[in-house]
Amino acid sequence: MLDHFTFNVPTAQYEEIVNWYLAALAPLNYTKQFDFPGKACGLGPDKSQAAFWIGASDETSAYGFHLAFKGNDHESVDRFYEAAIKAGGKDNGKPGPREMYGPHYYGAFVLDPLG
Repeated sequence: MLDHFTFNVPTAQYEEIVNWYLAALAPLNYTKQFDFPGKACGLGPDKSQAAFWIGASDETSAYGFHLAFKGNDHESVDRFYEAAIKAGGKDNGKPGPREMYGPHYYGAFVLDPLG
């Protein structure tokens, strides 16, 4: 199951892009559910479905997107990480707690073969 999708845009264009998505997604009842002014925001019809995120970055290497899949438990996240690395992915954060995202957040980060 997909947990959330994030894409990063140039900081100078962040507000313009956010405003465009807010206008374009208004008919679908998407509004800003989470806001870290000038840095990132989560859009959705309500907080439980704010799965679409926009981030700002000054690093061109950070432009692009981030997909987060939801695992059922720590073991499934560990198995995902191991399988992704074995299949040719690159480590971008070994499995473990990520308290900055919430008290019970446990995740692993992998870049696909294209980076």
